[in-house]
Amino acid sequence: MTDSSTARPTRVVIAGGGTAGWIAAAALTRQLGSLVEVTLVESDEIGTVGVGESTIPTARSFHAFIGVDEAAFMRATQATFKLGISFENWRAIGDRYFHPFGQVGRSVAIADFQHFWLQARAHGVAGDYGDYSLEQQAAAAGRFGHDAQGSLAYAYHLDATAYARFLRGVAEGAGARRVEGRIDRVNLLENGDIAALVLASGARVEGDLFIDCTGFRALLIEGALRTGYDDWSEWLATDRALAVQTETVRAPVPYTRAIAHGAGWRWQIPLQSRVGNGLVYSSAHMSDDEARATLLAGLDGDPLFEPRPLRFVAGMRRRSWNRNCVAMGLAGGFIEPLESTSIHLIMNAAIRLIQLFPFRGDDANALAARFNAQSRHEWEHVRDFIILHYVVTARDDTPFWRERRAMTIPDTLAERIALFTDSAGAWQGQDDLFRIDSWVAVMLGQGIVPRAHHRIASLLGAPVLQQSLGELTRGIAATVQAIPPHQQFLRQYCPA
Repeated sequence: MTDSSTARPTRVVIAGGGTAGWIAAAALTRQLGSLVEVTLVESDEIGTVGVGESTIPTARSFHAFIGVDEAAFMRATQATFKLGISFENWRAIGDRYFHPFGQVGRSVAIADFQHFWLQARAHGVAGDYGDYSLEQQAAAAGRFGHDAQGSLAYAYHLDATAYARFLRGVAEGAGARRVEGRIDRVNLLENGDIAALVLASGARVEGDLFIDCTGFRALLIEGALRTGYDDWSEWLATDRALAVQTETVRAPVPYTRAIAHGAGWRWQIPLQSRVGNGLVYSSAHMSDDEARATLLAGLDGDPLFEPRPLRFVAGMRRRSWNRNCVAMGLAGGFIEPLESTSIHLIMNAAIRLIQLFPFRGDDANALAARFNAQSRHEWEHVRDFIILHYVVTARDDTPFWRERRAMTIPDTLAERIALFTDSAGAWQGQDDLFRIDSWVAVMLGQGIVPRAHHRIASLLGAPVLQQSLGELTRGIAATVQAIPPHQQFLRQYCPA
């Protein structure tokens, strides 16, 4: 057993910067302090993808975890607030629904809110499902604000490049060391572990644990260790994207827009002084030229540069932690950013690594096995939630959408759809990211009409249901009215 009072710090080498690298560096230095010696290697010659500009509410917990001041972070990254995602043209062309953060309605121990809403709808006394979401109504009104009760569940839109720069300051302030240089090769030990990174300058950076944040190149986890990759393109057929920023032409709305087109979808993410835009598409169904034209035609403001192309294959590494290397971010895999999970997956991987950290003298095999099992569950859970948006649709206007409707899906997702279709039931496992409210909002929004629901709701009767739903909507309306317009709050709280 190693004496923790005399053991030298574990040398952690992070290959690559960007959002993934600096999230890892900030988390490790802030939480493990003198137990680790963190070195991050990145090259100014190599750009980062820098398009992960939308988050989910878990980002707030991560920021608390590493001690980030919200207003300071938002000023530094031109951030705005996000209450959910507006899905347009997904169920059908011209259709729109909203996936809100936060709880919808009120549930009881026996049955969730959707059962009571369905019963009330059968009596003709219910409004739209989104009428009972505070976040959806605030988003529709373009309002946001903090109150003493912390009423709103929210996340952020942010400038990814500025975010990496901000986190670099956090990490370096806590003791992380940055080394400039391009990685030329990876040296291995006789047992197959990574010994060191050799830079183009000839410098050698040795470590005990290596974190691969080299993006799609995956220089360590794949290039050196040949870990393998599980390809999910049979379910997630989009394999290319274009990203561009535009000038702001109106006040930023407190939500992300995800707008489906004939071969994929496009995003709009409003920041304080610009808008992030992108087009995700299947190259088997849309040419690059057509994609560029489609993206540019949908812009509201003038582009600030030529659209940047990305190519990817949906999937994940067969092992996120292989030998003494842990992959984070794009090096670990890619799921299209439809539900803004990319940054969350990095943050959660960093937290998981800290919880299962292999200090010197520890046997890492069991730690790695647990890390990999949790990572796979998380990634497959997110994968299924994204597939749901494609397979449940009435669209048949293009080959892309006809193929999505007809595809065979993972059993784990088929079980969820069957339960909701048959009984309006939904569930959230202990390690699941997406809550029951999220599954219900998307399933209803995509057009699933449950054949039945829990009959406990029928015990209340139409008058009681009507009164209860009325109280909900009046309370929501009063709260929304009491908070300021989103733009006004940004100017007061965190002007960039």
